[in-house]
Amino acid sequence: MQANTEATTAALPAPMRLASALFVVALSACSGGGSSGSSSPPPPPPPPGLSANDAARFLTESTFGPTDASIGAVMTNGYAGWITAQLNTQTAASHRAYIDLRTQQILAADPKAQIQQAQFFETWWRQAVTGPDELRERVAFALSQIFVISMQDATVGRNIRGVADYYDMLTANAFGNYRTLLEKVTLHPQMGIYLTSLANQKENAATGLLPDENYAREVMQLFSIGLYQLNADGTVIKDSSGNPVPTYSHDDIAGLAKVFTGMSWYSPSPSTTTFFGGGADPNRDWQPMSFYPTFHSISAKSFLGTTIPAAGVPDIAGDLKIALDTIFNHPNVGPFLATRLIQQLVTSNPSTAYVGRVAAVFNNNGAGVRGDLGATVKAVLLDTEARDPAALTSATFGKLREPVIRLANWMRAFGATSQSQADATQGGAGFLMVTLDDPGSRLGQTPMRSPTVFNFWRPGYVPPNTQIAAHGLIAPEFQIVDEVQVAGYLNFMQGVVARGVGSIPPNGTTPDIQAAYTRETTLALAPDQLVARMNNLLMYGQMSSMSQQTIINAVTSITIPTGTATQAQIDAAVANRVHLAVFLTMASPEYLLQR
Repeated sequence: MQANTEATTAALPAPMRLASALFVVALSACSGGGSSGSSSPPPPPPPPGLSANDAARFLTESTFGPTDASIGAVMTNGYAGWITAQLNTQTAASHRAYIDLRTQQILAADPKAQIQQAQFFETWWRQAVTGPDELRERVAFALSQIFVISMQDATVGRNIRGVADYYDMLTANAFGNYRTLLEKVTLHPQMGIYLTSLANQKENAATGLLPDENYAREVMQLFSIGLYQLNADGTVIKDSSGNPVPTYSHDDIAGLAKVFTGMSWYSPSPSTTTFFGGGADPNRDWQPMSFYPTFHSISAKSFLGTTIPAAGVPDIAGDLKIALDTIFNHPNVGPFLATRLIQQLVTSNPSTAYVGRVAAVFNNNGAGVRGDLGATVKAVLLDTEARDPAALTSATFGKLREPVIRLANWMRAFGATSQSQADATQGGAGFLMVTLDDPGSRLGQTPMRSPTVFNFWRPGYVPPNTQIAAHGLIAPEFQIVDEVQVAGYLNFMQGVVARGVGSIPPNGTTPDIQAAYTRETTLALAPDQLVARMNNLLMYGQMSSMSQQTIINAVTSITIPTGTATQAQIDAAVANRVHLAVFLTMASPEYLLQR
């Protein structure tokens, strides 16, 4: 069911009105809260008393959502053992390879056809939902919201193969070293297109040309050190007048911008023609940008307390190394990245002690290595604040579940599969997902389609005129929440839960991605057990008794026919009970607030 932007709760069917009311309550409820290797030692034994709910809560923070199998794995191996295994699990598939395969299939069917963004969504959703590298996939998504490029940019949106490779790069380096990731991001042509560092030219006094400053500004502000100087625990350093001390000035941006000159399209034989886009290499949309010394600034470059002296001969590689090393070693990077990762995975308002502990691991992984992302992620998830049961009732702990995570959670929890993937006539396609941008009829969020380089929401967003603001808290995901998005989510999820999601395959009659609800169907005759299943799988046991009883009553109100009823009628009633239990749970305040 799709809603228009004028949807109101009064116009909704009764179950929808109930869910809408629960969802609106959630807004006020949320406002109160705020190194891989080829071998490894045997995992430590699981913590004493690690329950299924403990495991499900942990997996809610570390994956796209718990499944029965993943809950069992965490209970068997413990938190640390599960993370160790995941750090050593490589990604099972390449998004770029999938795009190449689909391109061949599409062109074989129609030589005039073109690959579309929909093909990226196919591979993204398949991997997010079914990939064995569950932690890596979740962290890659977090990184995609820090090192942002977006297919909403017209040029990036046409380079589907390049976007797929960019995401492969984030996935491959999710547990690597931040310094390596920073360089790969800097040299990727899709970042070059998005933040206009591709074909950036040196200054020219005669024409007044100055290097483009876009990437130089954002690599500092959004990817590494932020606007203000930070203490080791992420708190802002202030001057004697109480004002935040800026991390950099425009002079720093201008100096750094000179470093990012002379890089453009990949070519095995770089020339002026290829610099400006001619003589296109077929792999230039994903190969790291080539160096073009003629267009690189040789003047002095000063930034962040470092100066690269003027030179007679351009040295792009040397200048780039100095610049990225300077950024990498800045004391802000640890607390800056620690805060971003904690916000993405665990809670919007981490304590300063939490940030400080994670930043310390970023600064030194215990073996003298700075920037170990695998160790940093492990520190985020195993920190005492993340695992403390007291957080479940804390007024300042938690975060609003972002829409994409909710949908992925539904797919994983209920064994969603793709009809087209099982249909050989579809040429191996699967997970035929649609764009989810529209907040009035879908989710208001689509992977790799952020509206700006600041992500779908600003990391420091404070909803105005709310208890969140009054208590000095932030709630980033609330930036995309309004009445339209609330109604749109409810209408969208009602259809998803009952009928599936995605495009309808050529040989199908229903949306491509369908949930099996195998175990849930067996519980439909016992509403209390069905709701208990929702509570444990989707909400790690935190559904209030009031919400449980409300949903039990709603489910019980659907009568299972007897007597002369056909099996089809009985099956329909059973399915309706399951659908209602799932839908009302995913619209409830306790579900929307991740703690």
